[in-house]
Amino acid sequence: MNPCVSIMLSFLLLLLVTTTASQLVAVGEGGNDTNGVNMKKCLDKERNALLLFKAPLQHPDDCLSTWRVDEHDCCKWSGVMCSTQTGHVTELYISGCSFVGEISHSLLNLTYLNILDLSYNSFHGTIPTFIGSLTELSYLDLSYNSFNGTIPRSIGSLRELRRLDLSFNSLYGTIPPEFGNLTNLQELHLDSVGRCRVEKVEWLSHLSRLEDLRMDGISLASANHWVDAILSLPKLTHLSLGGCELSQVMYPYSSFLNSSSSSSSISDLSLQNNNLTSSMYRWLLPLTSNSLQILDLSGNMLDGIPKYLGNICSLVSLDFSDNSAIIKFPDFLTNLSGCTSLTLADLIAYGSQFTGSLSNEIQKFSSLGYLDLSDNHLSGSISEKLWELPMLVILDLSFNNLIVPSTYHLSSLSYGKDIHLRSCKMLGPRFPKWIQTLKNLYRLDLSNTGISDTIPLEFWDMWPSQLIYLNLSSNNISGKLPDLLSNFATYSVIDLSSNSFNGQIPKLSSALATLDLSRNKFSGGISFICQIVDGWLEFIDLSHNSFIGQLPDCLWHFKDLKVLNLGHNNLFGRLPPSIGSLIQLQVLYLYKNNFSGELPLSLKNCTSLISLNLGANKFYDNVPVWIGENLSGLYFLLLRSNKFFGTIPLQLCQLSNLQILDMSMNNLHGSIPSCLSNLTSMVQQGGFSQDVQYSTKYLQGSYVDNAMIEWQGDEREFSRTLKLVKSIDLSSNNLTGQIPYQITNLFNLIALNLSKNELSGEIPPKIGEMINLEILDLSRNSFSGRIPSRMSHMSFLNYLDLSYNNFSGRIPTSTQLQSFQPSRYNGNAHLCGPPLTKKCPGDEESESPPIIGKSEGDGEDIDDELERWFYIGGGMGFVTGFWIACGVLLFNRRGRHAFFQFYDSFKDWVYVKVVVFIANLQ
Repeated sequence: MNPCVSIMLSFLLLLLVTTTASQLVAVGEGGNDTNGVNMKKCLDKERNALLLFKAPLQHPDDCLSTWRVDEHDCCKWSGVMCSTQTGHVTELYISGCSFVGEISHSLLNLTYLNILDLSYNSFHGTIPTFIGSLTELSYLDLSYNSFNGTIPRSIGSLRELRRLDLSFNSLYGTIPPEFGNLTNLQELHLDSVGRCRVEKVEWLSHLSRLEDLRMDGISLASANHWVDAILSLPKLTHLSLGGCELSQVMYPYSSFLNSSSSSSSISDLSLQNNNLTSSMYRWLLPLTSNSLQILDLSGNMLDGIPKYLGNICSLVSLDFSDNSAIIKFPDFLTNLSGCTSLTLADLIAYGSQFTGSLSNEIQKFSSLGYLDLSDNHLSGSISEKLWELPMLVILDLSFNNLIVPSTYHLSSLSYGKDIHLRSCKMLGPRFPKWIQTLKNLYRLDLSNTGISDTIPLEFWDMWPSQLIYLNLSSNNISGKLPDLLSNFATYSVIDLSSNSFNGQIPKLSSALATLDLSRNKFSGGISFICQIVDGWLEFIDLSHNSFIGQLPDCLWHFKDLKVLNLGHNNLFGRLPPSIGSLIQLQVLYLYKNNFSGELPLSLKNCTSLISLNLGANKFYDNVPVWIGENLSGLYFLLLRSNKFFGTIPLQLCQLSNLQILDMSMNNLHGSIPSCLSNLTSMVQQGGFSQDVQYSTKYLQGSYVDNAMIEWQGDEREFSRTLKLVKSIDLSSNNLTGQIPYQITNLFNLIALNLSKNELSGEIPPKIGEMINLEILDLSRNSFSGRIPSRMSHMSFLNYLDLSYNNFSGRIPTSTQLQSFQPSRYNGNAHLCGPPLTKKCPGDEESESPPIIGKSEGDGEDIDDELERWFYIGGGMGFVTGFWIACGVLLFNRRGRHAFFQFYDSFKDWVYVKVVVFIANLQ
């Protein structure tokens, strides 16, 4: 062979080996493709588009921390998926990151995007029209954001869409009929999309592949023949039309609709909150078939149920709650007692108007596992057959007039796990021993059932480590508690409040989440709380008992505690330093005990506090400045009836949310800070809008705060209305100086009590601008000068006490100021005018002498003449008006029809209201 040819072949062979080796190395280093296919990195154009999308967003959760300029392969970024063949970005998942901002136009460069999920953020602005250019999209989810404006018609260009979700936004306008172009759509979620409406529903009939349609909150009031459109969707299984104003639709279906031959495929149908009456059952029939499993008719005005619903042999769940028409419950059960009675597992009908009894008819519903008839008007004795339902797990009959026998002779063991009989009446009134036959019980509510008895000892050992909720409150149960260790599971709730339990508290479960023993007769110390060590305790109320001793220093266990109420006991001593460990604490209520000493500095760590009530104790300290500096969320601050001394710290003016400031009956001195005008909550309208919410694994609850406040001269307890009170009480101290004029800027202050101090000077002239003030007590000070004339404008003032000062001059004339007892002005020697009997100088001279030549009889003649002409004029006016109205009804046919239609409707409305009122009384 020619040497040159040999050299050439050797070179080509070496080149081939090198190239092959390089490719194998590249594949080995790829690491992203186990099949040996070369993974493509994302394109620079699309990478830059994603960075531009991120740039203007505020992203507090930092979900896009991997989206960095120095990370060149965007396919490795969180939430980004790319094609393994081309490297194009095909899927973008950015859900639940709390992003704030608008959607960037840079997304237009992601031309191969197939899935876009931006749900559960705070995107705002309008939905951009360019989104219709992303024609490869098959999945678009913009739900749970803050988009506004109208829905862009361009979305109708996304013909590949399988799922579209725009729910829970703030959009408005008409749903674009271009949605009819989305012929591949399988899921359309528009529930709570905003204030939107559908004018015509023809476009719906084009979505032949639609399986899931949710349009809750969208007005269909103008959508005639919507039932026809729904029935044209052969694959539709889930339909939700809650709050769609369906009662206002004139023609819900066409006259050509053959309801008897319906082949609806709907299995889950929700029509709640539409104000529907029983006339709707005509068009409901074609929407039901033996495919229907779940039916929600809640929040309407239905007065019964048709028998055809009792013959749907597939129906598993029926929600009939919050219907406002009166229904006899036995008739309701009778109409359901076809084959539906064999399949129905859930019957939810709370808050309706059911009357009658819970009779033996219930035994036909052998599959019933969840029965909620709470808050109705059922009466009579609860049938024993109810407890023999083999599948019954959850039962709620609360807030009815039902009678619960104290003994049952159960022939079979009930599977009941969750039993609520609150505000029913226990016959006897003995404690129901049959409860102990419910071996599977884990929730029990017998509160306010009229039990007046002791609890059998064996009750407390029936459900070892099983009970998660026990509520026996508001009865008259007496006796002592045994150890509460065995029955209760993790995160359990115990409410024994408002009974007559006595004695000391024994051992408790270490895993409690809520403990309410308030308003009983318990005694002894409270060191038992130290046994709750597992750290789940969120609520503890031991108020209104006879506990004694000190607050134990073991509070570091309670990192999640939100409410600590120890008020109205006999506890004493200093607050322990561990109280500063309660970093989640929102309510600290220690009112009316004997706590003493200084407040622990660690208390300033409780920065979540919204209510701090230390009143009626023996705390001896300067008012701490850290209350204003650290506890900025306070709404209620009550330090009354203690031994606090010193001046009022200026730092309290930083509590802008404060609605109640009560520092009365202490030893404070100095002047009233002018910066109290910075308490802006007392300037603005409205009040504290939320109760304290606490939640455990098994319970959502709320605590209604309460406080003892001096109100119109008496001490009163405020509870549910406390959040509406805006009050400043600095009475019974040693304050000096004048009332700062800035305090008159607190326009929405309701009560101001500065009595029993050493204040002087004049009342600020602008006090009349505090038009919402209802209580003003300035008594027993050294105020002087005149009462400002503008106080005559304080029309809401219903309690005023200016007694024992040095006011002078005439009391301003007004309906309010003259309506108070003269004693409210006593002790002001130079004050005159009504309601005081003392006349002001010049009052005698201002009285007008009688007109000469005019007798009293002349005046009476004039009055009689005026009265006579008054009746003549009134009679003529009535006759004229009556015949005008009759003429309109006689000669105007449309007016006559409208009047009598209104009359009939009004008569029906009055009848329904009267019947409901009588039923409520019964």
